[in-house]
Amino acid sequence: MHRTARRSAALAGAATLVTTLAGVGALALPAHAATADGASLSVLHGVPDTPVDVWVNDELTLDDFQPGDLAGPLDLPAGSYSVAITAPDATDTSAPVIGPVDLPLEAGTSYTAVAHLDAGGQPTATLFTNSTEPTAAGQGRLTVRHVAAAPAVDVLAGGTAVVTGLENPKEAVLDLPAGTVSASIAAAGTTEPVLGPADLTVAEGVNTIAYAWGSLEAGNLALATQTVEGLHSSPSGVPAGLSGLAAEAPSSTATGVAIAFGASLFGLLLVAAVVMLARAWREQHAHATHPVRSDRDA
Repeated sequence: MHRTARRSAALAGAATLVTTLAGVGALALPAHAATADGASLSVLHGVPDTPVDVWVNDELTLDDFQPGDLAGPLDLPAGSYSVAITAPDATDTSAPVIGPVDLPLEAGTSYTAVAHLDAGGQPTATLFTNSTEPTAAGQGRLTVRHVAAAPAVDVLAGGTAVVTGLENPKEAVLDLPAGTVSASIAAAGTTEPVLGPADLTVAEGVNTIAYAWGSLEAGNLALATQTVEGLHSSPSGVPAGLSGLAAEAPSSTATGVAIAFGASLFGLLLVAAVVMLARAWREQHAHATHPVRSDRDA
Protein backbone atom coordinates (compact mmCIF):
# COMPACT_ATOMS: atom_id res chain seq x y z
CA MET A 1 0.00 0.00 0.00
CA HIS A 2 1.31 3.41 -0.99
CA ARG A 3 0.97 5.40 2.22
CA THR A 4 4.52 6.58 2.87
CA ALA A 5 3.61 10.21 2.32
CA ARG A 6 0.73 10.08 4.76
CA ARG A 7 2.79 8.30 7.42
CA SER A 8 5.53 10.92 7.27
CA ALA A 9 3.06 13.74 7.92
CA ALA A 10 2.33 12.98 11.60
CA LEU A 11 0.69 15.74 13.59
CA ALA A 12 2.81 17.20 16.37
CA GLY A 13 0.44 16.06 19.11
CA ALA A 14 0.68 12.41 17.98
CA ALA A 15 4.24 12.27 16.62
CA THR A 16 5.57 9.96 19.30
CA LEU A 17 2.60 7.60 19.02
CA VAL A 18 2.68 7.39 15.22
CA THR A 19 6.44 6.86 14.97
CA THR A 20 6.73 4.31 17.73
CA LEU A 21 3.66 2.24 16.87
CA ALA A 22 4.65 2.14 13.21
CA GLY A 23 7.99 0.74 14.34
CA VAL A 24 6.69 -1.95 16.69
CA GLY A 25 3.66 -2.96 14.61
CA ALA A 26 1.90 -5.81 16.40
CA LEU A 27 4.87 -6.66 18.61
CA ALA A 28 4.18 -6.22 22.30
CA LEU A 29 6.73 -6.15 25.09
CA PRO A 30 5.99 -6.35 28.81
CA ALA A 31 4.62 -3.00 29.87
CA HIS A 32 6.02 -1.04 32.80
CA ALA A 33 4.38 1.37 35.17
CA ALA A 34 4.23 4.76 33.43
CA THR A 35 6.74 7.49 34.15
CA ALA A 36 5.63 10.38 36.37
CA ASP A 37 5.42 12.87 33.48
CA GLY A 38 4.07 10.56 30.77
CA ALA A 39 1.46 7.90 30.09
CA SER A 40 1.90 4.31 28.91
CA LEU A 41 -0.46 2.97 26.22
CA SER A 42 -0.97 -0.47 24.68
CA VAL A 43 -3.56 -1.35 22.01
CA LEU A 44 -5.37 -4.71 21.71
CA HIS A 45 -7.42 -5.77 18.66
CA GLY A 46 -10.24 -7.95 19.97
CA VAL A 47 -12.70 -7.94 17.06
CA PRO A 48 -12.58 -11.41 15.45
CA ASP A 49 -12.11 -12.04 11.73
CA THR A 50 -11.61 -8.35 10.99
CA PRO A 51 -8.20 -6.84 10.24
CA VAL A 52 -8.37 -3.07 10.71
CA ASP A 53 -6.41 0.14 10.35
CA VAL A 54 -5.92 2.29 13.44
CA TRP A 55 -5.71 6.07 13.09
CA VAL A 56 -4.54 8.51 15.74
CA ASN A 57 -5.32 12.21 15.28
CA ASP A 58 -6.29 11.37 11.66
CA GLU A 59 -2.91 9.75 10.92
CA LEU A 60 -2.55 6.07 9.99
CA THR A 61 -0.78 4.41 12.91
CA LEU A 62 -1.39 0.64 12.66
CA ASP A 63 -1.86 -0.80 9.18
CA ASP A 64 -3.71 -4.14 8.79
CA PHE A 65 -3.83 -4.70 12.56
CA GLN A 66 -4.77 -8.36 13.06
CA PRO A 67 -7.31 -9.78 15.56
CA GLY A 68 -5.67 -10.89 18.79
CA ASP A 69 -2.61 -8.68 18.28
CA LEU A 70 -1.31 -6.41 21.03
CA ALA A 71 0.79 -3.34 20.16
CA GLY A 72 2.93 -1.31 22.55
CA PRO A 73 3.51 -0.30 25.23
CA LEU A 74 4.32 3.29 24.31
CA ASP A 75 5.47 6.11 26.55
CA LEU A 76 3.43 9.16 25.50
CA PRO A 77 3.02 12.75 26.63
CA ALA A 78 -0.10 13.20 28.71
CA GLY A 79 -3.03 14.60 26.73
CA SER A 80 -6.05 13.63 24.66
CA TYR A 81 -5.71 11.49 21.52
CA SER A 82 -8.44 10.96 18.93
CA VAL A 83 -8.53 7.32 17.79
CA ALA A 84 -10.54 5.91 14.88
CA ILE A 85 -10.63 2.36 13.54
CA THR A 86 -11.38 1.76 9.87
CA ALA A 87 -11.53 -1.11 7.43
CA PRO A 88 -8.17 -2.07 5.90
CA ASP A 89 -7.01 0.08 2.98
CA ALA A 90 -9.14 3.06 4.03
CA THR A 91 -7.65 6.31 2.79
CA ASP A 92 -8.98 8.40 5.67
CA THR A 93 -11.24 8.27 8.74
CA SER A 94 -14.44 9.40 7.03
CA ALA A 95 -16.08 5.96 7.40
CA PRO A 96 -14.81 4.49 10.68
CA VAL A 97 -15.84 1.07 11.97
CA ILE A 98 -15.29 2.32 15.51
CA GLY A 99 -14.99 5.90 16.68
CA PRO A 100 -13.51 8.34 16.49
CA VAL A 101 -13.17 8.31 20.27
CA ASP A 102 -11.13 10.62 22.46
CA LEU A 103 -8.67 8.89 24.78
CA PRO A 104 -7.61 11.16 27.67
CA LEU A 105 -4.23 9.95 28.95
CA GLU A 106 -3.02 11.18 32.33
CA ALA A 107 0.61 11.37 33.41
CA GLY A 108 1.87 8.48 35.51
CA THR A 109 -0.86 6.11 34.32
CA SER A 110 -0.78 2.85 32.33
CA TYR A 111 -3.57 2.22 29.81
CA THR A 112 -4.75 -0.39 27.33
CA ALA A 113 -7.16 0.59 24.56
CA VAL A 114 -9.18 -2.39 23.34
CA ALA A 115 -11.21 -2.64 20.14
CA HIS A 116 -13.76 -5.40 20.80
CA LEU A 117 -17.37 -6.55 20.57
CA ASP A 118 -19.95 -5.48 23.12
CA ALA A 119 -22.24 -8.05 24.75
CA GLY A 120 -24.61 -7.83 21.77
CA GLY A 121 -21.87 -8.34 19.17
CA GLN A 122 -21.44 -4.74 18.00
CA PRO A 123 -17.93 -3.28 17.56
CA THR A 124 -16.88 -0.85 20.26
CA ALA A 125 -13.78 0.37 22.08
CA THR A 126 -12.87 0.56 25.76
CA LEU A 127 -9.98 2.33 27.46
CA PHE A 128 -8.80 0.38 30.51
CA THR A 129 -6.58 1.77 33.25
CA ASN A 130 -4.02 -0.86 34.28
CA SER A 131 -3.50 -1.28 38.02
CA THR A 132 0.09 -0.43 38.98
CA GLU A 133 -0.26 -0.28 42.76
CA PRO A 134 2.59 -2.17 44.48
CA THR A 135 1.88 -5.80 45.29
CA ALA A 136 2.77 -7.40 48.60
CA ALA A 137 6.03 -9.33 48.82
CA GLY A 138 5.72 -12.72 47.16
CA GLN A 139 2.52 -11.78 45.34
CA GLY A 140 1.48 -10.85 41.83
CA ARG A 141 -1.70 -9.47 40.34
CA LEU A 142 -4.21 -11.12 38.00
CA THR A 143 -6.65 -8.92 36.09
CA VAL A 144 -9.44 -10.54 34.07
CA ARG A 145 -11.28 -8.44 31.45
CA HIS A 146 -14.50 -9.44 29.70
CA VAL A 147 -14.46 -7.96 26.17
CA ALA A 148 -16.32 -10.75 24.36
CA ALA A 149 -19.76 -10.87 22.75
CA ALA A 150 -21.20 -12.95 25.57
CA PRO A 151 -23.40 -12.51 28.64
CA ALA A 152 -22.02 -12.27 32.16
CA VAL A 153 -19.42 -14.91 33.04
CA ASP A 154 -17.77 -16.49 36.05
CA VAL A 155 -14.01 -16.91 36.28
CA LEU A 156 -13.02 -20.31 37.62
CA ALA A 157 -9.73 -21.32 39.21
CA GLY A 158 -9.36 -25.05 39.60
CA GLY A 159 -13.08 -25.41 38.93
CA THR A 160 -14.10 -22.98 41.69
CA ALA A 161 -15.59 -19.57 40.92
CA VAL A 162 -13.26 -16.79 42.08
CA VAL A 163 -15.07 -14.04 40.14
CA THR A 164 -18.83 -14.10 39.57
CA GLY A 165 -21.13 -12.20 37.25
CA LEU A 166 -18.42 -10.38 35.28
CA GLU A 167 -20.05 -8.37 32.49
CA ASN A 168 -18.71 -6.85 29.27
CA PRO A 169 -16.69 -4.52 29.44
CA LYS A 170 -15.85 -4.93 33.13
CA GLU A 171 -12.77 -6.30 34.86
CA ALA A 172 -11.88 -8.10 38.08
CA VAL A 173 -8.55 -7.65 39.86
CA LEU A 174 -7.04 -10.25 42.21
CA ASP A 175 -3.77 -10.20 44.16
CA LEU A 176 -2.48 -13.77 44.44
CA PRO A 177 0.63 -15.62 45.63
CA ALA A 178 3.14 -15.91 42.78
CA GLY A 179 2.64 -19.13 40.84
CA THR A 180 0.53 -20.65 38.07
CA VAL A 181 -3.26 -20.44 37.99
CA SER A 182 -5.41 -22.79 35.90
CA ALA A 183 -8.24 -20.47 34.88
CA SER A 184 -11.36 -20.93 32.78
CA ILE A 185 -14.43 -18.92 31.83
CA ALA A 186 -17.99 -20.20 32.28
CA ALA A 187 -21.42 -18.68 31.84
CA ALA A 188 -22.48 -17.00 35.08
CA GLY A 189 -23.81 -19.51 37.59
CA THR A 190 -22.33 -22.53 35.80
CA THR A 191 -19.05 -24.45 35.92
CA GLU A 192 -18.85 -25.73 32.33
CA PRO A 193 -16.01 -23.78 30.65
CA VAL A 194 -16.75 -21.87 27.46
CA LEU A 195 -13.10 -20.78 27.36
CA GLY A 196 -10.13 -22.58 28.86
CA PRO A 197 -8.82 -23.88 31.11
CA ALA A 198 -5.55 -22.06 30.48
CA ASP A 199 -2.47 -21.82 32.68
CA LEU A 200 -1.74 -18.21 33.62
CA THR A 201 1.55 -17.25 35.24
CA VAL A 202 1.20 -14.88 38.17
CA ALA A 203 4.69 -13.44 38.71
CA GLU A 204 5.79 -11.46 41.73
CA GLY A 205 5.43 -7.73 41.16
CA VAL A 206 3.68 -8.20 37.80
CA ASN A 207 0.09 -7.50 36.75
CA THR A 208 -0.93 -10.30 34.37
CA ILE A 209 -3.98 -9.20 32.38
CA ALA A 210 -6.17 -11.81 30.68
CA TYR A 211 -8.74 -10.77 28.06
CA ALA A 212 -11.67 -12.97 27.04
CA TRP A 213 -12.52 -11.76 23.54
CA GLY A 214 -14.41 -12.95 20.46
CA SER A 215 -17.99 -14.16 20.19
CA LEU A 216 -19.72 -16.95 22.10
CA GLU A 217 -22.39 -17.35 19.40
CA ALA A 218 -19.81 -17.54 16.61
CA GLY A 219 -17.75 -20.05 18.58
CA ASN A 220 -14.50 -18.08 18.36
CA LEU A 221 -13.89 -17.06 21.97
CA ALA A 222 -10.19 -16.60 22.60
CA LEU A 223 -7.74 -15.52 25.28
CA ALA A 224 -5.21 -12.69 25.01
CA THR A 225 -2.72 -11.82 27.72
CA GLN A 226 -0.66 -8.78 28.65
CA THR A 227 1.78 -8.09 31.49
CA VAL A 228 2.56 -4.86 33.32
CA GLU A 229 5.79 -5.02 35.31
CA GLY A 230 7.35 -2.89 38.04
CA LEU A 231 4.86 -3.50 40.87
CA HIS A 232 7.39 -4.91 43.34
CA SER A 233 7.15 -3.88 46.96
CA SER A 234 10.21 -2.82 48.94
CA PRO A 235 12.79 -5.66 49.12
CA SER A 236 12.82 -5.20 52.90
CA GLY A 237 9.23 -6.40 52.93
CA VAL A 238 10.03 -9.87 51.59
CA PRO A 239 9.31 -12.35 54.38
CA ALA A 240 12.26 -14.67 54.97
CA GLY A 241 11.62 -18.26 53.98
CA LEU A 242 8.53 -17.59 51.83
CA SER A 243 8.31 -21.03 50.21
CA GLY A 244 12.09 -20.96 50.20
CA LEU A 245 12.07 -18.23 47.55
CA ALA A 246 13.05 -15.16 49.55
CA ALA A 247 16.68 -16.13 49.88
CA GLU A 248 16.97 -17.85 46.51
CA ALA A 249 15.15 -15.66 44.01
CA PRO A 250 15.62 -11.89 44.29
CA SER A 251 13.06 -9.78 42.48
CA SER A 252 13.74 -8.90 38.86
CA THR A 253 14.09 -5.25 39.87
CA ALA A 254 16.76 -6.03 42.44
CA THR A 255 18.50 -8.38 40.02
CA GLY A 256 18.52 -5.71 37.32
CA VAL A 257 20.05 -3.18 39.71
CA ALA A 258 22.70 -5.67 40.79
CA ILE A 259 23.56 -6.54 37.20
CA ALA A 260 23.74 -2.88 36.21
CA PHE A 261 25.96 -2.05 39.19
CA GLY A 262 28.20 -5.05 38.52
CA ALA A 263 28.51 -4.15 34.86
CA SER A 264 29.38 -0.54 35.72
CA LEU A 265 31.99 -1.63 38.28
CA PHE A 266 33.53 -4.09 35.83
CA GLY A 267 33.66 -1.37 33.19
CA LEU A 268 35.45 1.02 35.55
CA LEU A 269 37.96 -1.66 36.53
CA LEU A 270 38.59 -2.50 32.88
CA VAL A 271 39.19 1.15 32.01
CA ALA A 272 41.53 1.52 34.98
CA ALA A 273 43.48 -1.56 33.92
CA VAL A 274 43.87 -0.25 30.37
CA VAL A 275 45.07 3.13 31.66
CA MET A 276 47.60 1.46 33.96
CA LEU A 277 48.93 -0.75 31.16
CA ALA A 278 49.26 2.23 28.82
CA ARG A 279 51.07 4.25 31.49
CA ALA A 280 53.45 1.36 32.21
CA TRP A 281 54.22 0.94 28.51
CA ARG A 282 54.96 4.68 28.12
CA GLU A 283 57.26 4.69 31.15
CA GLN A 284 59.10 1.61 29.91
CA HIS A 285 59.50 3.10 26.45
CA ALA A 286 60.74 6.41 27.86
CA HIS A 287 63.23 4.62 30.09
CA ALA A 288 64.63 2.65 27.16
CA THR A 289 65.28 5.76 25.07
CA HIS A 290 65.96 8.38 27.76
CA PRO A 291 66.89 6.78 31.12
CA VAL A 292 65.21 8.54 34.00
CA ARG A 293 67.46 9.62 36.86
CA SER A 294 66.56 8.52 40.34
CA ASP A 295 67.58 9.99 43.67
CA ARG A 296 70.34 7.38 43.85
CA ASP A 297 71.92 8.69 40.64
CA ALA A 298 72.38 12.13 42.13
